[in-house]
Formats: sequence, structure tokens, C-alpha cells
Amino acid sequence: MIRSGSLIRTLRTRAGQIACNSLIYNWSLGGHAPDRLIAVPPDAWPGQKDRGRWLCGGAFAMDGETLPMTRLCWEPQGASPDWLRHMHGFEWLRDLRALGIDTARLQARVMVASWLRHYPGWDAKAWEPGLLGLRIANWIALYPFYGESADQEFQDTLMCSLARQAKHLARALPGPLHGVPMLHAVRGLAYAGLSLEGREYWLEQALDALEEQTAKQILPDGGHVSRSPALLAEALRVFLDIRNGLRGGQYPVPEQLEHSIDRMAQALRFFRGNDKKLALFNGAQEGDDALMDVIMLQSSMKGRSLRGLPQSGYERLTLGRTSLTVDTGAPPAHDFDGNAHAAPLAFELAYGKEKIFTSCGTHPLDADWRAMLRGTAAHNTLSLDHRNIGEIRDDGHFGRRPRSVTSAREEQDGACLLDASHDGYVPLNGITHRRRFFLSEQGHDLRGEENLSCTVGLSKPVDVILRFHLHPRVQVSLIRDDKEALLRLPGGSGWRFFHSGGTLTLDNSVYLGEGCRPRKTKQLVILGKMDSDQAKIKWALQREGA
Repeated sequence: MIRSGSLIRTLRTRAGQIACNSLIYNWSLGGHAPDRLIAVPPDAWPGQKDRGRWLCGGAFAMDGETLPMTRLCWEPQGASPDWLRHMHGFEWLRDLRALGIDTARLQARVMVASWLRHYPGWDAKAWEPGLLGLRIANWIALYPFYGESADQEFQDTLMCSLARQAKHLARALPGPLHGVPMLHAVRGLAYAGLSLEGREYWLEQALDALEEQTAKQILPDGGHVSRSPALLAEALRVFLDIRNGLRGGQYPVPEQLEHSIDRMAQALRFFRGNDKKLALFNGAQEGDDALMDVIMLQSSMKGRSLRGLPQSGYERLTLGRTSLTVDTGAPPAHDFDGNAHAAPLAFELAYGKEKIFTSCGTHPLDADWRAMLRGTAAHNTLSLDHRNIGEIRDDGHFGRRPRSVTSAREEQDGACLLDASHDGYVPLNGITHRRRFFLSEQGHDLRGEENLSCTVGLSKPVDVILRFHLHPRVQVSLIRDDKEALLRLPGGSGWRFFHSGGTLTLDNSVYLGEGCRPRKTKQLVILGKMDSDQAKIKWALQREGA
């Protein structure tokens, strides 16, 4: 069923496309075009040389996959929306810049010129506002690399297109756009206002929109409303770019923008482990170390590391070299839940720089993989009757969802207790899941307790499945007649897994924490049965020899 709000937005979008797809509208985008950029915002983001080499060789590259360029076709048959966004967003200009050779510069110029020939006017896909803003920002920020030394004809055509695209973008905002794509659109409009002479009013429009989006998207604890570490990093880049652009153009930086960057940087650091990788919650992969380091450097963040993000819904317990990160939040609101995973109370565990238990991750390009990995079974938490904690509908949004996810932590004598619960299964069978974690003083002893309670009277027995997905670098074997498991980390430390209640098995799993190629790994699974109104499973992980 389509929600009325979604239907109205769809109708408005279609009506807008009909209006834009006309000779009169494209004529209205004309007018005097600037002959140069009066300012170029600094661009600090690194590119990847290997992807630049692929581009010079005639193929786009992303996350370990390639897409051949056939006569510079900008809408190749079968290309997914992710590939089209990559192609038309022009972030790959940084990959060519990273090569630092004239061949790469000329290749960039050839590709920009090809795009200009293919899209002289409005296009439903290529001029979508979020993508449009991304492209404008990249064209302007990377202009010194590919455009500064070009001939006059190229520069004139480029300036004319920039002005036309920015004029359409200014008209299209805010429109139905939301989330990080809206932030990309705002940055593109801000860059146009900073760089194109006589268009300062676009900068004012962009800053007003940024203030509004900050209130909608950035939570008081600095997290992004989507609850995704990856989208938080992407949003923070946008905020940093706008701040750096304002500084470079000698404009005052709004105090709210500075405060937002500080909060977001604190939240992003929360999600980075000792290995500098992101936690794999809600559509995140590990992230590019070099890029994340530059983001943190640009943020100039100060202050101590956070123990939790109360509005985002995460807690971290760190004792000794052991770090436990727990998802203690409900799925975000409808407009922002398209990447959210059905996994409240899921956790990740690391010892030093080595992850022990981790979520399965996500896929950057394959929608089927992404949908599967959003399910409860791809996370370290408990599921009932092999059903997701929340219903992920065919349109990617949540139907049934937890209404209450609570948590409380207590620290005493150097140890820490986290008590959390969710009601995601209550609409199905009246069962509430309460999960308790206890981490000892030195971090060598982790205890877990799963409590299930049904307040309406259990109508039939329920299958209980408790999963612990291991990082691929962890070796595991069952011992003592499959009653316990022995884990060995790459550094040599050993850990023993115990449990009471249910049957312990060792199953196959996958890890998609980076790139597009799933890595084989293992998962410990405790299988049980709930046949009364109360059920309990206990488990523990203890370091050998500690």
C-alpha cells in the first residue's frame, strides 16, 4: 500500500518533470553566463589512483567492480542506479587527479566535454536535484585540475552549463528531496553562489536550506537521523565543504554550522574502532581509512570520546582493550529508514584492533544483497520464528517496527552493565526481548543474558535463534561435545564461548564489510524453543589465560 504522503510526492514529481521537459523551460534556464569562476572552494578529499588508472583505460571502477565505457555512453544498458550516480556525480575526477599526470587531466576533460554534449538541457535522471548538486560541487571544486588550462570553447560551454544547472537547482529546492541527497543539493547550490559572479543569492538560499536541514537531519548528539555511520560521514563531508568554501570566499561561517560539525565529528569518532574502521550498523561498511582520517583532520575535533549517542541510539562499553558497541535505537522515521536494518540490540565486539563479533555489513552496488543484509539474521542479536524484528516492505521502508527500544547502563567498581529491551515482536506474538550485557573490569569477561517474556499468553511454541557472526580473521571450533566454542584471534589471544539454554551450532556466514565481494566466515548460533510465557538464554565470552 502506498502512503498518501508518498503518493502526493510522486504526483508532484511527475508533474514537475512534465513541466521541465519542454523547450520553454530549457529556454528559461538561459541568460548571461559567467566567463569564469570568481572563487573555487578548496577540495581536501583524496582520490584513488587505481580507479584513476581504470578510467584512463576506459572503465569506471567502484568498490572493486568495473563498468566499461562504451563510446562514453552515460546511460549504459543494465547499469544500476548506484553506477549512474557514480558516473553522473563526477566524484571520480579526484581519482584522475590522484594520478597527477597530464593523461589523466586530458581524460577528465574529454569526459566532461562528452557529458556536456549529451546533456545540454534538463534531463529527468541526470538533472535529479541531489545528483545535480553533487555534480556542480565536484565540477567547481576540481576545476583547477581539469578546466583551468582548457581552451576557451571548453570553458565557455562549461560555464554556461554550470549556470543553467544551478538555476534549475535553485528552482527545484526544497521540493520532495530529503536526507543526504538534499545535503548534496544544498552544497551544490552554495558552491554555485560562491563561485559564479552575481549569484550570491544562491548562497543565501543554500545557507537557509542548510539551517533547516540541520534541524531535520542532525540529532543533538551529532548523529545522522538515518542512524547510519556511513551517511553520517557523508553528511559531515558536506558540512565541512560548505564551511571551507565560506572561509575561502571570506564569508562569515554561521555559528550553528561550526557547532554541528563539532557534534558530528564526535559522533563519527564514536563509530570508529581502534582499527579506524566504522561499525557496521544500518547500511555502513568499514569505510576508506584515508578518507576518514581526512574528515577527522578537517573537523579539528576536540574533546573526549563519547560513551554513547542517546538520540542516535547507541552505547559503547570499553574496558581494558575490549570494546562493545550496541544498537539501542529504533528504526528512524519513514523518510530516513531506507537504509536502516531490522536489528535493535545487535552488537559488535572488538579486542584491541581485532573485531571478534561483527554484523555482516552491506553491499554498495547490489540491491538484493543489501535487502538480505538488512534482515535480523545478518546481525548479532536474537530473532523469533526466523522473522525480522521489523517488517521491511518491498518499497524499502519499514511497516511493523519496534515502538519502544530502551536502555540503561550502570558502572560500578570498574565493570559495566547495560540493560536494554525492545518490543518489535509484540505485534506478532506479544513477546518482549530484554538483553543484558555485563563487561568485567579488565574487559576479559563478557556476559550476556537474553530474557523473553510474553504478557498476553503464548499461543504456541516459538523458535528462538541467537546469532554471533564472527569476523573472517577469527578462527573458531566447537569443543566439549559442541557445548562450547574456542575462538582464536590473529594476534594469538584465545577466547572461550559458553552458554546455557538451547543448542550451540557452528554455521556458515558472510562478511561484506568492504567492497563488493562477500568473504566467507562463520557464525555461532544458539537454537532454542520458547514454550511458556518466560524464557532465558545465558552466554559468555572469556579470554583464555586472563
